[in-house]
Formats: sequence, C-alpha cells, structure tokens
Amino acid sequence: MEPQLLHSVTDSVATVVISHPAKRNAMTAAMWAALPPLLGSLAADPRVRALVLTGDGGTFCAGADISTLQGSPLQAQRLAVEAEEALAAFPKPTLASVRGHCVGGGAQLAAACDLRFAEEGTRFGVTPAKLGIVYPSSATRRLVSLVGPAAAKYLLFSGELIGTQRALRTGLVDEVLPAGALDARVAEFTAVLASRSQLTQAAAKEFADGRTDRDDHWHKVASASDETAEGVTAFLERRAPRFTWSPSASG
Repeated sequence: MEPQLLHSVTDSVATVVISHPAKRNAMTAAMWAALPPLLGSLAADPRVRALVLTGDGGTFCAGADISTLQGSPLQAQRLAVEAEEALAAFPKPTLASVRGHCVGGGAQLAAACDLRFAEEGTRFGVTPAKLGIVYPSSATRRLVSLVGPAAAKYLLFSGELIGTQRALRTGLVDEVLPAGALDARVAEFTAVLASRSQLTQAAAKEFADGRTDRDDHWHKVASASDETAEGVTAFLERRAPRFTWSPSASG
C-alpha cells in the first residue's frame, strides 16, 4: 500500500489516518506536504466539529521516513513544521488517538493536537538527538508548554522512549486507556466535543494557545451570536442545546 493520509467524516467528527504500514506509519515528504491542504479542506467543511488524528493499525507514527532525510534534511524539516503548524492552527478541537509507537515526527504531530488519548503500552519519544537533528523551535516550545522545561529536556537530550504512565504524569497525554478501549473512548469523547458550542471552543483554543489580543473580538462575536441564549434556554427547558455558530462565521 502506498504511503498516504486517509480521511473520513462521521457524525461531525473528521478522522485523519496516517497510513504507511510498511514503516510503522512513518511520514514521507509527500505525506507531510499533503497534511496542510487536507486540514484546510476539513476545516472548511461545515459538517466537521472535531478532528481525530490516528495511525493505521497498531501504531500511531514512528516519525519521519528516514530515507526522506538523505536528500535535503532542511527541506524535510520545513515540511514537517508546516504540517505541525497547520494542525495546531486547526480551528476546531483536535485529538490524537495514540497506540503503539509515537516517536519523532509522530510525537511532533501528537503534541500539535489539542488533546492526546493513548492506549496503555504506547511508547513516546522525541528522538532528534539520535540523528544529530536540531529540533524545530516551534516544536520545542510546544513540547515545553505541554510537559515543562525539565521533562522536555529529558526527552530531547536523551531521545529515550517513555511509557504511558510517565507521559500521563508529565502532561504529554491526557488519558490512558486499557488495551481495546481507546477507540470507544475517543468516539465517546469526540461526540461530547461535537455537541458543545464551537464559539466557546474557538475562543478558548485561541486564549489557551496564548493569544492576548482577541478579547474584544470574541466578546463582539458572542454578543452577535445566539449561542448564549440557546444554551441558557436549552438548560431551562432541560433539552440538549442546538448550537449553530461555526468558525467560518468569524474572522
């Protein structure tokens, strides 16, 4: 099977699958390049209210396909950073569903998601020190924001793999599930995300990611929308709210 990114949309949740089974879903240059436009099309799809990134079969992603680094490692890193930034900028909630190995570029992609759920036994590693690669500053800052400076340095300096319990303690993952329970939990949680206000989520995502210049913008958007009125009315009527605002409604 050719290395590729598969995608589908079911019940308001988009799923992107990293598929390169012959190399434990390692990302080729073509796969890195394909991710930003794919994310752009899914972001513009009004059906999509959340996105799941996962790997084909029993592993998430073993990193970059090392053969792609032989020609132009800087070009390969540029493509990886562009993919990472496109994922981080996706305007709706994103969740990495991780099992097997999440290493190198795979960890970079997982860290760019808003949340990470992992199956017990998953191994995580940030491995540029094994190859003499300077890890991108954007990816380094993102890793530090997740796990703190000391844990980030441990991962970056050593390139050692860590297990799910240590990843959970450091904040690299948000939930650890027993074997066989990951897919059901991801489906359950993304259904919750899809039912919530996209207005709340979009503003919260910007604020949590460090934007400090958009308070007035979001207050104006909220005032012009019907989200709060619908939420309060639904609560008083003891029914599920029908939130209709979408990121495409706001600049």
